Amino acid sequence: MPKNEKLVIWPVYFDSERSRREGRMIRLEYAVKHPNIDDLINAAVRAGLKPEIERDKKHPKTWYESSGRILVLKQGSKNEIIKSIAKHMQAMKKH
Repeated sequence: MPKNEKLVIWPVYFDSERSRREGRMIRLEYAVKHPNIDDLINAAVRAGLKPEIERDKKHPKTWYESSGRILVLKQGSKNEIIKSIAKHMQAMKKH
């Protein structure tokens, strides 16, 4: 599938310990503490997405940390996909 049909999703998007400037993309009320790539993968699968995993990638704002990322098919807006993943990640962290 062509690259432009995929969205890049990083764990830092969901980290309640990070500011928007540091890469968080969702509101604090939907964020979780210190999500990792495995949390992100599990939440994406639960959200019905089929993530392509890239564990060796580093987010540009945190180039010194190996956080990994996932690629998912673009099925709606990036904001909608991130909110869906966040909902599942929050549910997983509560249990």
